[in-house]
Amino acid sequence: MTTSSMTQKRALSRYATRSLGFFDSWASGASDVIVIDSTEMTEFGSPEQTPSLTGPRRTQRLGAYAVVVRDGALLLTKISPSGYPVGYWALPGGGVDHGEAPHDAVRRELYEETGLTASAVRLVDIHSLRVIDHGRHDAYEDYHGVHVLYAVTVEPGVEPRVVEVDGTTDEAAWVPLTDVAALSTLPVVDYVMERLADYTP
Repeated sequence: MTTSSMTQKRALSRYATRSLGFFDSWASGASDVIVIDSTEMTEFGSPEQTPSLTGPRRTQRLGAYAVVVRDGALLLTKISPSGYPVGYWALPGGGVDHGEAPHDAVRRELYEETGLTASAVRLVDIHSLRVIDHGRHDAYEDYHGVHVLYAVTVEPGVEPRVVEVDGTTDEAAWVPLTDVAALSTLPVVDYVMERLADYTP
């Protein structure tokens, strides 16, 4: 093995343990990294070194999400054909607009996707997810999602309904906690379920 190859492998090892979050995941359980196809990364090094014509398209998204638990059920939303991945269940929430505060974004997204108004919002955690794979429209992406998670209380006696027209949500429902595991859910839902006590009084 040449000196340059050894140097590259050491650099990649440091990159994998720090930048990809393996260290954080191992130490705290607070970060998820899913590398489905690492061919480009292992051949060229970190994504920053990957040639733009052959490597994945790098995207990063900041989102704010509501964790609403009531009467033994979790409020979830189902992703519509306009979103991705279609048919999966997610937490109410979505992207933070430019200049928007995350705690304002979670209230807005909650209403758009469920028709419910937050009466109390408490910041609990931040979940980080990285996926390198072929995603929507078969685009090869290096996707990094940063999810700001809030424990949210909503007004009683109001059933969820989707308010936003032609959005990425086509259903909102209270799902019994015992039934969540049987659904196709996004990783952030699994993350929250493992730490549900942090979101309840």
